[in-house]
Amino acid sequence: MDTSFPREDPRAPTLGKAGGAAPVALMLGAPSPPPRDHLIWSIFSTIYLNLCCLGFLALVHSVKARDQKVAGDLEAAQRYGSKAKCYNILAIMWTLVPPLLLLGLVVTGALHLSRLAKDSAAFFSTKFDDADYD
Repeated sequence: MDTSFPREDPRAPTLGKAGGAAPVALMLGAPSPPPRDHLIWSIFSTIYLNLCCLGFLALVHSVKARDQKVAGDLEAAQRYGSKAKCYNILAIMWTLVPPLLLLGLVVTGALHLSRLAKDSAAFFSTKFDDADYD
């Protein structure tokens, strides 16, 4: 009984021997990169941008995408990763747009009020003659 390791299959073709067929590898296309799960972005969104729990939803879908990628189901991982990306974008939009809009309203309101104050100051500094009261 042969107990040597590694064992070779006597039926397998050998390389370098006469009459042996060399194995052929066919590349049908460029390998696609693995789907992204956006986990770091989701953690950031959960900690800092968690308005309406959108950051938490992004984190849940990111973890599901990573689990599906490890399990080998790349299509489901792509779907969960896409949902996580959408929730992250929504979390950023819901967190950053309202304060920026409020800042814009405050600035334009302040400019409008300063123009009104300047015009009213000119109105109250008008000097009238005694003939105006007759």
